[in-house]
Amino acid sequence: MTMTSADDSVPCVTATLPPEAAGVLFEIIDSDGFTPTSWHDVESGVCRVSLFPDEPGGAARAQSALLAAAALLGVTAEPEVTAVARADWSESWKRFFHVEKISERVVVRPSWEPHSARPGERVITLDPGLSFGTGKHATTQACLCFLDLLAAENPRRSVLDMGCGSGILAIGAKLLGFEDVRGFDNDPDCIRVSVENATVNGAAILFEVDDLSHKHEPAEVVVANILAPVLIGFAANVTGSLAAGAHSRLVLSGILDTQYGAVRATYEAQGLVEIDSLLIGEWRSGLFGRGRPA
Repeated sequence: MTMTSADDSVPCVTATLPPEAAGVLFEIIDSDGFTPTSWHDVESGVCRVSLFPDEPGGAARAQSALLAAAALLGVTAEPEVTAVARADWSESWKRFFHVEKISERVVVRPSWEPHSARPGERVITLDPGLSFGTGKHATTQACLCFLDLLAAENPRRSVLDMGCGSGILAIGAKLLGFEDVRGFDNDPDCIRVSVENATVNGAAILFEVDDLSHKHEPAEVVVANILAPVLIGFAANVTGSLAAGAHSRLVLSGILDTQYGAVRATYEAQGLVEIDSLLIGEWRSGLFGRGRPA
C-alpha cells in the first residue's frame, strides 16, 4: 500500500443519496468554502455526493452543510471523510463536465474543452464552481430551452434572472440576443461568480445582491429557477416583477413534477396562464404569460 502524506492529499466528504435528492442538493447547499461534485451509476442507481473543502480544516463544515441540506430534503445522509491524492483530484473531477448542446442554439462548454461553434450556435463558457448552474441540471437546461424559444420570437425584451447562481441563464439570455439583462441573488458569492462568468463570456450584465422579499423593476421576461416552496411563498412578488403586456413571459423552474400542479395553481391565482411546460427527468418547468395566449 502506498502512503499519501497530508501535503499530497485533500480531504473529501462523501455520502450516498437518492439520485433525485442529489440533483436538488446542489441548489440548496451552502457551498461557500468547498467544491461539490456528484457521481451517478445509472445501472445500480447509486449516487454519491462529494464535497472537497477549499481550506485546511474545512471537512467538519462540509459535513455539517451536507447533513443540513439532506435534512431539509427529508433524506438520510451518513457522510464519511476520506483523503484523495491531490494529483488525482486536480484532474479527475473534470471527467464529469463536457461540452453539452442544451437547445437548438445554446451550447455550454467547460473552458478546458474546445468547441467549434456551428452557424447560429451560442456557446456559454462556464466552469463548475461554488454557485449552482453548470448546464448539467435539468432545471437549468429547461430554462435555457425556454430562453432560446423566447429569443427567437422577440429578443427586444428585458430579462430578469431571479436567483442567478452562476449567472448561466442571464449569460445565455445575453448571448441569445436579449440586450437588457439583469440578475440578482441573495448570496454575494453568487454575484461575484456571475460577474466573473459574464466577463469570460464577454456579456455586459448587471448583477446585484437582492432577494425575493419585494417586487423588482418589471422585466418582460422573468426567469426564476429556484425551489417550489419558495416560488409558492413569494408568488406575489415574482409575478409583480413581470411587466404588463401580452408579450411578457415568466419561466418557473426548480420544480419536481409532483410539485408542479401546486406551483401552477398558485401562479394562475395571480392572474397568469400556463403557455407551455417542459419535463426533463423528474423536473418540470413552466412558461407563463398574462392573459390567454393567442
